[in-house]
Amino acid sequence: MTNLGCLPLVEIIKKKINNSEMKAITFYDYMSLCLYHEQYGYYVRNQTKIGKEGDFYTSSSVGTIMGEMLASYISNQTQTKDEHNITLVEWGGGTGRLAKQVLDDLQDNHFELYERIKFISIEESDYHKQIQSNSLIEHLGKVHFVTGEEWLSEKHTENVILFSNELLDAFPVHRLIYDHEKYYEVFVGWDEQSQQFIEKYLECTDPLLLAYIENQNLQLNQGQKFEINLAATEWLRKLMNSITSATIITIDYGDLKDEIYAAYRMEGTLMCYFKHQASQQPFHHIGEQDITSHVNFSACILVGKDMGFSHSYMTQKEFLFQSGILNKLQQHNITDPFHPIVKKNRTIRQLLLSDQMSELFKVLIQKKDV
Repeated sequence: MTNLGCLPLVEIIKKKINNSEMKAITFYDYMSLCLYHEQYGYYVRNQTKIGKEGDFYTSSSVGTIMGEMLASYISNQTQTKDEHNITLVEWGGGTGRLAKQVLDDLQDNHFELYERIKFISIEESDYHKQIQSNSLIEHLGKVHFVTGEEWLSEKHTENVILFSNELLDAFPVHRLIYDHEKYYEVFVGWDEQSQQFIEKYLECTDPLLLAYIENQNLQLNQGQKFEINLAATEWLRKLMNSITSATIITIDYGDLKDEIYAAYRMEGTLMCYFKHQASQQPFHHIGEQDITSHVNFSACILVGKDMGFSHSYMTQKEFLFQSGILNKLQQHNITDPFHPIVKKNRTIRQLLLSDQMSELFKVLIQKKDV
């Protein structure tokens, strides 16, 4: 029998389905409950998600290099703003590992800038707030916690540098299928006989989804499944509307639209991660596994253009090179594989290997000055 996962959450989803007029809910609603239900959602539950004991790794899980390079970039960007204070913001920082790397490096190597920084952590999870509080204890006087709603409710006129790492790919998505020149949205129902969730297809009538398809000029193959992340573009638009002078750094798994919706992606880009095992089974391990899809950076760039933001887009590997990662390599004759210098060189090599995170992850930098 299929491992359904968290049974209380399964019952909550079943009830929502049974109470719906069509006896089905959108995949977006299903994914929202799986990841963000206030009690049983994957990202809300008190469990380790990142690293060896979790379900997946991020670039900040591999040594401290990613945070050091981000700190280097931030320092370079603020050299012309010596007289101003800087508000440094991380949205969805999880364990706070990346924030600690950035703040540690700024404190050690860019102390004058560190003194002028106010650090904001935008975090919804009480579980992660507590972990971050412990992780960032050395910087506690600088760290302020707010929710996304609190941040977006105000206008921010100061110099803001906001970064996120694997945030947008965890937003709930709509799933669709292209069939005989029509678009059908994927809904989720419950099959009593097999005791599992099933897909249902209903012709898409959502004007926002249809507008997205038209604006992106998607060229799809017969029978092709695909995802639309309206939550990501809505988040970005609200964020840009709340700030007058900012640099937004988005680090995530994804690509431009021609790659995201390429002909070989007939099943879309949706992936699930449970104990470092990848699958395309969103109806397994409910509330216990990560569900993600590739970010369409073309859509993010388009939002930025509409809001008056310039942009630069690159692979994580290119970002690391531009930020000076090669300067971190050290020559040595050390034979101990666990020596800090040897470990750091190994980390740099791992981050730059083409078959690892270096090219699969992208970095989008969007800027707007007053």
